[in-house]
Amino acid sequence: MKERPHIPIYTLFEANGVPALEKEIAKCKAICHKYNRLSPNQKSKQQKLLRSLLGGTGKNAAILSPFWCDYGYNIFAGDNFYANHGLVITDGAKVTIGDDVFIAPNCCITTAEHAVDPEQRKAGMEVAKPVTIGNNVWLGANVTVLAGVSIGDNAVIGAGSVVTRSIPANVVAVGVPCRVLREITEEDKRRYPIVPESRAPRTE
Repeated sequence: MKERPHIPIYTLFEANGVPALEKEIAKCKAICHKYNRLSPNQKSKQQKLLRSLLGGTGKNAAILSPFWCDYGYNIFAGDNFYANHGLVITDGAKVTIGDDVFIAPNCCITTAEHAVDPEQRKAGMEVAKPVTIGNNVWLGANVTVLAGVSIGDNAVIGAGSVVTRSIPANVVAVGVPCRVLREITEEDKRRYPIVPESRAPRTE
């Protein structure tokens, strides 16, 4: 594998107009465009493109189109990863997603921050910070996960939340900015009634 351009983390670097970075992003966008034009029923072709695009995927990974990312090879997803329509990942830094993660429609995971200082921002300076999402996490619709954040195992992030700080395991967290609402307990198993197997929908 050829050497890829280096992007430093947790430090300002020149991101705009860098030919090596623009070339990598252009290649990634071309694959995303091809992926998004496939029929939803072309599962094998989708899987082949995902494996060529992402840094690593476990078993049964599924991302519904449209899906966009910047580099692709900085994204690592575990087994049974499922992302609904409209996922955007800006992966200048590494994005690690665990097993059994569900992502609802129109979510954004970004490792990128622009410089706060206006002159540095005008000069195209950015900061890249890795993002880690643990096992069995559920992100509700329209959630934004910002650079440098970690989300612990089994956490639920409520719809519309903006995750600006790391969230611990085994909690429900919501809001802008996202804050822990409560712990997940055994009572959550009884939150809704369960349809008996004998009454579950069947295919004739």
